[in-house]
Amino acid sequence: MQSSLVSVPGGVPRRRRSPATLATGSALMLIAVLVAVFGRPGPASAAGTGPCDIYASGGTPCVAAHSTVRALYGSYTGKLYQVRRSSDNATRDIGALTAGGAADAAAQDSFCAGTSCVITWVYDQSGHGNNLGYQGPGGVGGSDTAANATSESLTVGGNRAYSLYINPRNSYWRDGHTTGVPTGSAPEGMYMVTSGTHVNSGCCFDYGNSETTRKADGPGAMDAINFSTQCWFGGCSGNGPWVQADLEWGLYSGGSQSWNPNQRAFTSKFVTATLKNNGTTRFAIKGSNAQSGSLTTLYAGSLPGGYNPMKKQGAIILGSGGDCCNGNTNLSAGTFYEGAMVSGYPSDQTESAVQANITAAGYR
Repeated sequence: MQSSLVSVPGGVPRRRRSPATLATGSALMLIAVLVAVFGRPGPASAAGTGPCDIYASGGTPCVAAHSTVRALYGSYTGKLYQVRRSSDNATRDIGALTAGGAADAAAQDSFCAGTSCVITWVYDQSGHGNNLGYQGPGGVGGSDTAANATSESLTVGGNRAYSLYINPRNSYWRDGHTTGVPTGSAPEGMYMVTSGTHVNSGCCFDYGNSETTRKADGPGAMDAINFSTQCWFGGCSGNGPWVQADLEWGLYSGGSQSWNPNQRAFTSKFVTATLKNNGTTRFAIKGSNAQSGSLTTLYAGSLPGGYNPMKKQGAIILGSGGDCCNGNTNLSAGTFYEGAMVSGYPSDQTESAVQANITAAGYR
């Protein structure tokens, strides 16, 4: 329907907007609000928006995106992880049911029926090729083993899925220093969804930036989220588990070796943990229940003494510390559902929108 002219004071005509035009304007305003809260969707916007779409809209794109339970981009239709069955050592890639959807748990069930399976690879959804292999023979080399593929099931958005359930002697790794993972003092951020009900004090349930050498190469060589009951420097308040930063040669609850009084335990079944580090002056740690609520800022301030600038090497670790597991083994326990690493220092608004996306995903 075309609009018509209407006179206004002063004699200058303007166009009267039709009901259809008004409705279109209202719809556009609603879209603008949704984009502001959840980030701009990718090409297949009908499939929804994932955490990595939100990070990209905030100017901090994902350089690694991992999950065994769902796609982290609204348009992602590829493989999420690989399982290997014990009966014949055959492997199968497990993908998403739909674009931006949950994992195809039924495909795993069918493939592993009558035998046991382990998770051998967790694929990178970002397109950078930062796939995580287990640190052992047949994986990326090392002394560890692959995690059992059926230790824990859950539902995401009403769809059944399996977690990456890490026990001691399970861990995953990737050398990503040439495939987009920030190095040196370059800024970066990351998040993971984990569990407050499967933890221990062993070293070290980490996800993030680590050494390419798989050795403890000094302060600033790592920049990873740690979630555990480990109290590195002592003086911790309570029993945890806590979201801390593994910066190498120490787990930091805040900006110094003294215990950060703003720290708190996260004991819920599903937990969101975030870390961001600008590489030269400051870092921030946040946590939340992954089923509801907003992120709590546990620390936002200066880097500890001796960590300015950072000296990140650009490997990716999942389930263990940086000086593992080539000649030694992982001692930690923890659960990994999803997580991503980004280039740049994410804004608080971006991290809040990612948390909103996680709670909307419907972890149960």
